[in-house]
Amino acid sequence: MRTFLVFSLLSLYVVFGQTPKPFSASVAVAPSDQDRASSLLADSLKDKNPDTRKHAVQSLGLVSPREPYLSQLEAMLDDNDVEVRLATITSLMDLQNEHTVPVLRKALDSDVPEVSFAAAKALWTLNDPAGHEALVAVLSGETKSSSGFISTHKREALRMLHTPKVLFLFAVREGANFAPVPGLGAGISSLQGILADQSVSGRAATALLLSTDEDPQVLLALQDALTDKDWSVRAAAVHAMALRNDPALEKDLLPLLEDKKEAVRVRAAAGYLRLESIKSTRAKLAQNHQPK
Repeated sequence: MRTFLVFSLLSLYVVFGQTPKPFSASVAVAPSDQDRASSLLADSLKDKNPDTRKHAVQSLGLVSPREPYLSQLEAMLDDNDVEVRLATITSLMDLQNEHTVPVLRKALDSDVPEVSFAAAKALWTLNDPAGHEALVAVLSGETKSSSGFISTHKREALRMLHTPKVLFLFAVREGANFAPVPGLGAGISSLQGILADQSVSGRAATALLLSTDEDPQVLLALQDALTDKDWSVRAAAVHAMALRNDPALEKDLLPLLEDKKEAVRVRAAAGYLRLESIKSTRAKLAQNHQPK
């Protein structure tokens, strides 16, 4: 019976012009779930839709800093869409390793102000001197405290930069080290009020980022910013100087009580009162510690 069945099957193959395939135990291997996930990400990074590429870049921040994902992410700094590059910088911050700083320094040289500024903030958050120098250069503008770290053209472009407030809020939340003083606020509401304006400039946000930086060059730049033509820069400088908690800066804030912009005037008044309170408290403490 078995012989008859085999003969019948062979006959059918001959009738339909096919050659019987040898019996084999091998079965086509389906791609693993890991391969499918990797392919999906790789394809999304090459998609024509920039939103798709941006989502893929953002998602890479969830993966550990290993190959090939790290190289794929770094390559996206050359994407032709600015938002994709900004997302890439954020994800590089998530995947901090020995390559992060060199790659971000490369992005610092971008001809696109948004990208260069984002790289500067990221490097500053990582305590890299290049980020600090770049931000000080942005804050300084074309003033006596400006440095030659970046070109005049790029400094001016960065100074006029307008960037969404969410990006700044993230940077301030992650990077600014507010020095709490008993009985005094951290100025979060004032900060949010400045950043809520859609016209806030990159220089204003930089003043907020560097508010507690002890570099003398930063203080000079903040003092210069008090007379900037952009109200948001003046308001940010007042805010930043108040948070330095140095009563010696009272004299710098007094002229701003006459500023033409209300947002600047009220911050100058509050900042002055803050510093006056600190001075009074310190005087009382010093008096109480005097030998009787």
